[in-house]
Amino acid sequence: MLLSCAPCELLLPSSRVVNTNGRALLRGMLFPRESASRELKELSGLWDFRADQSPGRSLGFDSAWYKSRLAETGPVIDMPVPASYNDITQDPKLRDFIGWVWYDREVVVPARWVADKGTRVVLRVGSAHYYSVVWVNGVKVMEHNGGHLPFEAEIGDIIRENPQAPCRITIAVNNTLTLETLPPGSIQHMDDTSKYPNGYFVQNTNFDFFNYAGIHRPVLLYTTPKVYVDDITVVTDFSDNTGLVSYKVSVLGASTTNVKVTLTDKHGRCVASSSGPSGVLKVTDVNLWWPYLMHDNPGYLYSMEVRHHADESVAYEDIYTLPVGIRTVRVTSTQFLINNKPFYFHGVNKHEDSDIRGKGLDWPLIVKDFNLLKWLGANSFRTSHYPYAEEILQMCDRHGIVVIDECPGVGIKDIRSFGNASLAHHLDVMDELVNRDKNHPSVVMWSVANEPAAEMPPAGFYFKMLISHTKALDPTRPVTFITDSNYARDKGAPYVDVICVNSYFSWYHDPGHVEVIPIQLTNQFENWYGKYQKPIIQSEYGADVVPGLHSDPPMMFTEEYQKIVLQSYHKVFDQKRKEYVVGELIWNFADFMTAQGVTRVVGNKKGIFSRQRQPKAGAFILKDRYWRLANETGRLPPWNKYPCLL
Repeated sequence: MLLSCAPCELLLPSSRVVNTNGRALLRGMLFPRESASRELKELSGLWDFRADQSPGRSLGFDSAWYKSRLAETGPVIDMPVPASYNDITQDPKLRDFIGWVWYDREVVVPARWVADKGTRVVLRVGSAHYYSVVWVNGVKVMEHNGGHLPFEAEIGDIIRENPQAPCRITIAVNNTLTLETLPPGSIQHMDDTSKYPNGYFVQNTNFDFFNYAGIHRPVLLYTTPKVYVDDITVVTDFSDNTGLVSYKVSVLGASTTNVKVTLTDKHGRCVASSSGPSGVLKVTDVNLWWPYLMHDNPGYLYSMEVRHHADESVAYEDIYTLPVGIRTVRVTSTQFLINNKPFYFHGVNKHEDSDIRGKGLDWPLIVKDFNLLKWLGANSFRTSHYPYAEEILQMCDRHGIVVIDECPGVGIKDIRSFGNASLAHHLDVMDELVNRDKNHPSVVMWSVANEPAAEMPPAGFYFKMLISHTKALDPTRPVTFITDSNYARDKGAPYVDVICVNSYFSWYHDPGHVEVIPIQLTNQFENWYGKYQKPIIQSEYGADVVPGLHSDPPMMFTEEYQKIVLQSYHKVFDQKRKEYVVGELIWNFADFMTAQGVTRVVGNKKGIFSRQRQPKAGAFILKDRYWRLANETGRLPPWNKYPCLL
């Protein structure tokens, strides 16, 4: 049984959102926005919290903790939402806890929401890691399998059953990873009682970042009319100075639709309009969406207002506004083109990771990171190794930062993780990811995995199915996965549009010998391109640095060593970007937390910034390089537009 078995034996359903007594929503997942017809109520703040420390982690379900306030069934502590729970307390057992944790909170729902049966009330969880069960007033409304992506359910009928009572929301979250989850993992029991306590087990993973858990993104309530805009899909193009916005609107709750679409520019001027649930908007003298440092007006966004009337009554009108960037993406055998112009990725890999809050959404940190990206002259990043918060992608849209959007397919190393159940779940995750992020102009490529065991026999079929499915979902963007396999044995590479290669010459290979970098990196590029004739991105490279540690001659873990590693890679990049290399992404933007181990000193130290966002020597090397690369394009904005960079 799902809820009563030991963590190592959890059998998680393959469905993404399980329909229960609420109305779990599987269709459109538009980001909640206020309008004349929609309201929001944020539920961020302190929630009651308890970890189920019972041997089987099943006491919460056996005792039905969801039927009353959590504080009535035992001790609770304050837990901030959004945040990872791991680093909030001084308890090492909670930091490394594996199994079910429980959150609850009572909220006051506006009386007009409850009284008006023509109003839908939706509960949305931005993300929780990794398996979640949600109750409202003791009634189960949804389950969700997987972290990093939102899920929601309509709860209006439940709260209207007792309109005078508070609305109690209970969320149970389990961070156990199995061979069929994304990312995969396994539970190992330590049965030798001469070495380990009775019942001792550990979570094993094949990824190099800490398995933070909890409710990581905002929880909120929002409303729509009963007849509402459920989903919007836009595909953009241009011809000469005319922009083209093909749109498709899905409306639920009515048999007929009356849709009006209006596109306005940054000044609020209407530039195009149309009627009907699908059509093409034509924009004369179009302002294209350009990447940062590729144009003097990067990140230009139009506003597309979708207005639906169920009948003549304004009370049944729904209004949703979607930001739209008009741009194209295309790949040749040697180039990555944005708006038909060659684009070179000079950027970073990141993590959602910081002190105390772990992977919890943190606006001050997000804004700081974007300021650092612009200071650095970075024009892009990869969402390694999972989808980032929608709020981050919205920032990328506005600032012109290009994104390689990656799913949580990291650590697929066991042959059992290439089975049918794993593939079905992986396809479901790509459905959710593409559906969520398809309208972001900043997203230019999908990444379906990072460093899988792509040389294993099942990998060819697995990635053929996965990549073809992703292309069917979105034919407008290229698809890749990030490889560290041998070029001759990689069974997934034939199906990708862009080759993305991770390599750490003079670090994991020939450690300490920077003199091997030129020959090994050159051969890497020539081998991959010679076999596949596809553009290549160096998707990871770098070296660990303990901030402030110095040595001359350079030695590993010093700032001088990171500097010479980067410079050695850059010399080869400069040769090969004249041919078919279309990008370079440093690993990593900032230091981040990992599991404890003899190769990690309080986390991974490959950042060019410390975890507290202070620059190392490598940051200045990259800053000089990235601004030089940007200057070579001849499309830099005037310096006085970016006074913060002076």
